[in-house]
Order: sequence, then structure tokens, then C-alpha cells
Amino acid sequence: MALIMPARLASPEARTGLYYLTMFMPAGVASLLLPVWLDSKGISEEQIGIINAAPIFAMIVLNLVVGRIADKAKDWRSVIVAGSILAAVVPLGLGFVDEFWGILLFWTLATIPFLALEPVIDAAAMRMTRRRGSDFALVRVWGTVGYIIATALAGLIFGWVGIAIFVPLFIVASLMRGGASLSLPFFRAPDNSPDRSPVLDADAATTMRQVFRPWFLLPLIGTALLQASHFVLMAFGALLWLRIGIPEEAIGLLWGIAPLGEVIVMLFFARIARRFSARHLLLAACLLAVVRWSGVAVASEVWQLAILQVMHMFTFGLAYLGVVNFIANWTGESIAAQAQSFFTVLRQVSNVIALLVFGPLVAIFGIKSFYAAAALAAVGAAMIFASLIIMRTKR
Repeated sequence: MALIMPARLASPEARTGLYYLTMFMPAGVASLLLPVWLDSKGISEEQIGIINAAPIFAMIVLNLVVGRIADKAKDWRSVIVAGSILAAVVPLGLGFVDEFWGILLFWTLATIPFLALEPVIDAAAMRMTRRRGSDFALVRVWGTVGYIIATALAGLIFGWVGIAIFVPLFIVASLMRGGASLSLPFFRAPDNSPDRSPVLDADAATTMRQVFRPWFLLPLIGTALLQASHFVLMAFGALLWLRIGIPEEAIGLLWGIAPLGEVIVMLFFARIARRFSARHLLLAACLLAVVRWSGVAVASEVWQLAILQVMHMFTFGLAYLGVVNFIANWTGESIAAQAQSFFTVLRQVSNVIALLVFGPLVAIFGIKSFYAAAALAAVGAAMIFASLIIMRTKR
């Protein structure tokens, strides 16, 4: 046993899992504390929406370029490491700005590298695990574990120290992610290694042009709208909960419940995926999101919000794994990062529009703005249902 454990810890899956563990820690800190920090600086709701949307808007142009570079590179690892190191250094500038334009500049520069590498690591890890016959969900679950740890710690420290702790916590988390990237394995198959990847279906896309077929494109757009519906919570959730009287110490707990549900889904996803197609899982996630956001719009007690936060396991966790698997099932390795990046572009366009719309809505309607998120998820469900009518699922 003493000889087996080091080998397991040195495996490509373990090293990728270690990176995922740190990958979402900065996001966990920011999702909880960024809106409160911005509010403490006198930033308005509309400006908070702009600060959240700016890096996403920039990546709409850059994502496909980064995906193409990653697919053309000898291995996807080089792009992931470069993005992680850059994302570790730039946040230092947040410690020197206090007004809107300075915060907008450094937050955008700090976030762009992470947004660029996210679809690349997902594509690389998915292809690596399929080639080696392992489970992508059991590797990716460590990203959610890291997010939970970062969110819980950020909530506790915020309760003790106050909002001034946000920037130091974000910098430390970013540096940890940059360091972990250096241990990543090479993801592409060596020439002499066995390949256990599933054989591609005849309808699978091998060029980016084929990705634009309606039955393939509609689930991507529908899932992008579903994920955009989460942004009213991510950008304004903590601030809105504080305004309706939720105690500060409960905010971190509520934030930690949601990703805990993701962990459960990821642990059992392989069994779920054997029973249902990826598109059916995406449709279920959209419909449950309608229920979740409608509930958040009227909830006023911590226990009510806690129940609704548990639904995150379906509205985000199930949808995330569903779309990553849908893309991997129906695309070849030559466009792996580009296809994931294309979905990311769709998601980012949806996020930008949602943030710019939700900012004024939050200023006018407050917590009732979640009804708009429910409507967005309903539109996503309609698109995925249309895809199932056009092209039936295959086992």
C-alpha cells in the first residue's frame, strides 16, 4: 500500500484534481465578497453590473482564439499554465485602487486569463480521462470542493475582520492557483499509449462549421441562458440577502450549500449519465431553475433560501456536466478546446446581457429580479426541447 499511494497521487488525474482544487478558489472568494466590497467603495448597482460584465465581454472576442491556439499547441497544458500564472500576478493591482475606473481595469485584467483557460482545462481533462478510462466528474469535483472551502473561509473571515479582507484573500487564492498549475500533466496521448475514448458517432462534428447545426447549437444556447440566469445571484445575491435582513453569518453558509450539492451530483454523475442523455439532463436542469429562481424571489427566511440553494446541484452542477459531456460526445479531439470555447462564448454573451439587464432590474425591483432569471431559464428549456424534436438522442 505504501507504494501504491504515491503512484496514485502522482497520476495525471490526481495532478489535474489538485489544480481544479485551487482553480475556483478566487471565484469562491469573489462571488461572496466582491459585491459587498464594491458597495463599500461606493460603487452603484449599475456599475457593479458593468464591472462583472467587462471581462466577460472582452473574452467574447478572445475565447475562440485561445481555444484555437490550445488545439494547435503540442499540448493544452502550456496555455493553461500561462493563463494561471498571469491570473496570479495581476490581482496585486487591486490593492492600489479605490474608484470605479481603476477597479474596472484591474478586475478585468485579473479575470480575463481565468475565463480564457476554463474551457481549455475542461476540454483537456475530459479528453485525458476518456483516453485513460477514468471519470472526468471525479476529477472535476475537486474544483467544487475548493470553491466550497474558499467560500466558507471567506465568509468566516469576513464575519471576523470585515470587508477589508476581500482583496488579500483574492490575491492569496490566485497565487495558489498559479502555483498548482505548474504540477499539471500533459493531456494529449503519447504515441504509444492505449486510447480508451469512445468511438465518435457519424453525426459528430469534426469541424467548427458542423457545430452550427441547429440540433447541436440549440442546447448550447439554451444551457448558456440557464447559466446566465445564475448571474443575478452571483453578482448581487449576497448584497440582496443582506438588504432583506439575512444575517451576515448566514450568508457564507447559504453560499456553501450550493456547491456542496454540486459535489453530490459529480460523485454520482456516471450512474446518472448511463440512464439519461445529456440533453435530457440539460432540459431537467432548466425546468428546475425556473422553480428555484421563482422561489428565491419570494423567500425571506434562511431555511427557505437553504432549500433553494440545494437545488444548485441540478440547476448548475447537472447542467455543467451535461453540457461538457454533450460537447465531448459529439465533437472530435481536433476541435475539443475550440468547441468548449465556443460554448463559453455563448455563455459569456448571455452573461454580459444578463448582467447589464439585471443591474437596473436589481436597482428597481430588488429581490423580485429573480423572476427575470426564472424567465431566462424557461427560454433555455424551450430551446433544448426543440433540439430533442429535431434530433433524437442516441444511446
